[in-house]
Amino acid sequence: MPNNNHHNDNTKDELTYIQKVWYTVAIVALLVVVILVARVAFNVLLMVLCGILISVYFHGLGDMIERHSRMGRKWAMVISVAGSFAILGLLLWFMGTKIQNQVSQLSETLPSTIATARAKMSQTPIGQKVLEYFSGDNSQKIFATAQSFFSTSFGVLGNIYIIFFLGIFFTASPSLYKEGILVLFPEDKKFMARYIMNRISLSLKGWLKGMLLSIVLITIMLTIGLSIAHIPVALVLAMIAGMLKIIPNFGSLAAMIPGVLLALTISTNTAIAVSLLYIISQTIVSNIVTPLIQKKMINLPPALTIISQIIMGTLSGALGVIMAVPLLAIVFILVDELYVKKLSNASLINKTRDIPLAD
Repeated sequence: MPNNNHHNDNTKDELTYIQKVWYTVAIVALLVVVILVARVAFNVLLMVLCGILISVYFHGLGDMIERHSRMGRKWAMVISVAGSFAILGLLLWFMGTKIQNQVSQLSETLPSTIATARAKMSQTPIGQKVLEYFSGDNSQKIFATAQSFFSTSFGVLGNIYIIFFLGIFFTASPSLYKEGILVLFPEDKKFMARYIMNRISLSLKGWLKGMLLSIVLITIMLTIGLSIAHIPVALVLAMIAGMLKIIPNFGSLAAMIPGVLLALTISTNTAIAVSLLYIISQTIVSNIVTPLIQKKMINLPPALTIISQIIMGTLSGALGVIMAVPLLAIVFILVDELYVKKLSNASLINKTRDIPLAD
């Protein structure tokens, strides 16, 4: 009889141990599912942010038209949306053929250009060290990183359709979505929530103004400079640099590579001149023009910008890198309004309590 009781105790212990194992497996599986769902949801949130930026652009342009004309809000928004599409269509109509020819020319000449650049770099000690670094395991790592990045870029291109229509819906009835967000807050917090939303809107408008002007200026300056230097496909190279301007720090560096490679096929001095042209144009736009436009944008620390780009790029690829700066600006505003200001007010109240009252 005691032996039977001992056998039953062991069975209970074994069942308890098996249950613990299954509980652990279930918890780990649940965590994995939550992480995967959160990652997908985060990508969706980035797409929503892209749609909001499109809406902010249309409304910002509509505000400008309304201020400088006697039109009502409705007609100003109609001109904002229709005018933007009309200008884009005209640009594609007039420049589409030339851009297409230059893109095909660039794709045909780029392999031979890389081979020529490799041959010229192998003739100098510095060039040999660079080639040694980009060969072997390092080249495989770089290729894998680039492949991962551009594979997510194709995913981003596939989501443009959704982002575009989100922007149209947000533009058509912004108050509907704003009021929907405000419903989530208690009555005594609605004013603060509305104020934070307006501050975020102003910050995003400042970022958009600076980005759009930077893209236009970089494209114009490089088109003129590369044409003077007799660099092939100057317009396409300038447009690539302009579009990559939307990615701070890394975009400017990536935009230089094809231009410098093509210049290197002409001569080393031309390559140096083209490098200086890229650096000077980027410096003028980044340090002089953009700060004047982005006065309402938060002054983000460069180190935090780079860190946010690396994190966002790891999480969401190309879309994450592009959206890193506006998302960081939103986080800064939320932290400032919900934590820093409250902390400062609490500190001020504590200081005033320590001040002795006058007799």
